[in-house]
Amino acid sequence: MELIRINLPEQLLSQLKDAASKIGMSPEDFIKSGIEEKLSLLDRDFQSAVDRVLEKNAELYKRLA
Repeated sequence: MELIRINLPEQLLSQLKDAASKIGMSPEDFIKSGIEEKLSLLDRDFQSAVDRVLEKNAELYKRLA
């Protein structure tokens, strides 16, 4: 596993610790879950775009085949 180090302003660090504590997570796990969520959204957005393009151009693809 890679170690990533980031610098956070004190106010943001305090907010992070408070938010993580409220849901019973460590700040590290809270950050990790946020990254996983963002990556999942990107994957869904990409797949959605692919589906739209394929649907939009379905008739053209049939004619070209």
